[in-house]
Amino acid sequence: MKTKAWLSAVRLRTLPLSVSGILVGCGMAAIYGQSDRIVFILALVSTLGLQIISNLANDYGDGVKGTDNDERIGPKRALQSGSLSRKELRTGIRLSVVITLIFIGLLLYAAFEGYPAFILLFSVLGITAVWAAIKYTVGDSAYGYKGLGDLFVFCFFGLLSVLGSLFLFTKELGWTDLLPAVTVGLLSTAVLNLNNMRDFISDSRVGKNTLVVKLGIPRAKAYHFFLLLVSLLCMLYYLIWVDAEWYQFLCLIVFIPLTIHALRVRQIKSPVDFDPELKKVALSTFFMALLFYLGFNIFL
Repeated sequence: MKTKAWLSAVRLRTLPLSVSGILVGCGMAAIYGQSDRIVFILALVSTLGLQIISNLANDYGDGVKGTDNDERIGPKRALQSGSLSRKELRTGIRLSVVITLIFIGLLLYAAFEGYPAFILLFSVLGITAVWAAIKYTVGDSAYGYKGLGDLFVFCFFGLLSVLGSLFLFTKELGWTDLLPAVTVGLLSTAVLNLNNMRDFISDSRVGKNTLVVKLGIPRAKAYHFFLLLVSLLCMLYYLIWVDAEWYQFLCLIVFIPLTIHALRVRQIKSPVDFDPELKKVALSTFFMALLFYLGFNIFL
């Protein structure tokens, strides 16, 4: 059994961040007076499946290309360390895709029974999400090697995750619903930006042209501060717009540690010191989403 190797490849520490958008979207649905426990659970499971596909594909793609090498900072990947073979990872990716598509199908049936057009639309979005999760690092045209990873994370972990989960309940969207989606998208992108600042040297040497490689560390730090600031402003404006109660503003408390984090990032000079900052932003995003969800689901 290679349970430990598979758990390492799945990267459990990334999973809380992946469900942040679902929590926020389902929290927003409560404002519309909509809730459905089955849809909520299926949305969470489907999103976790997409994240696992992405993690396994990233391990495989970077391993095959030689991006994961001894110069890389952070936990060793499964293919890099030899704990899983290429064949085993490919099998894991295929199995994850099949299971995730099944859950996506169940989710769409539960949410859109009687709405065939919505089922078709979200089926296309689901397949696109699976494709995007794989093509981030896999293949000659992997977009993660062309500086497009930030756009992918913003769109799929922010806009699609939040607005898509909200639409599962409401079948409608308002323009202000975009604001929390932008918040989650920017914070998720900030996690990727930290990851890429950490891997700046090794990525540069192997030709993985992330946005950080294109910008350089000083500009990547400024970009990072922008992501954090705008995410705060978007969520604050949304809460004011929906006339939130005082306890529903508690989700903003995570921006206190994020401010401390931003000051820390400003002082970092060695790439290895970016690694512990990843967890801080990922967990802050998750707890922001959880507090948001609880604020609008328990007290409404």
